[in-house]
Amino acid sequence: MPIANYSTTVTAMKSIGEIQGILVAHGAKAIIMNYSDKGEPVGLSFLIKTQFGDMPFKLPANIESVQKVLDQQRVRASVTREQAIRMAWRILKDWVRAQMAILETEMVTIDQIFLPYLETKNGKTLYQVMVNNRLALPEGVK
Repeated sequence: MPIANYSTTVTAMKSIGEIQGILVAHGAKAIIMNYSDKGEPVGLSFLIKTQFGDMPFKLPANIESVQKVLDQQRVRASVTREQAIRMAWRILKDWVRAQMAILETEMVTIDQIFLPYLETKNGKTLYQVMVNNRLALPEGVK
């Protein structure tokens, strides 16, 4: 089965706008777009209220991974980078929307949803820090 949204024609900017709207509707206070050196949208950072106060999170759009999966699945003979960008952002939009549906049922809190994407003081996500420590908490953290 091909990767989700492989045939989307929705622009990355439209999906990004929808993600921003969803986040703002659920309490985001600030949203910053992250771009590659080529001007491609590669992530977004946002500040949102949690049970512990306003916290920064960073959602990546890993375009290279999407492109790699498309190539492996041979979904189309010539999938463009632009299509991989559209797909990455559409998949993120779908994920954020689904997570907010779970939040609205009060099965989870906002910080549970985005915990791996919590931005640490050094600019890395909590997940990146944990991977660097083989999924163990860093020294000095209880």
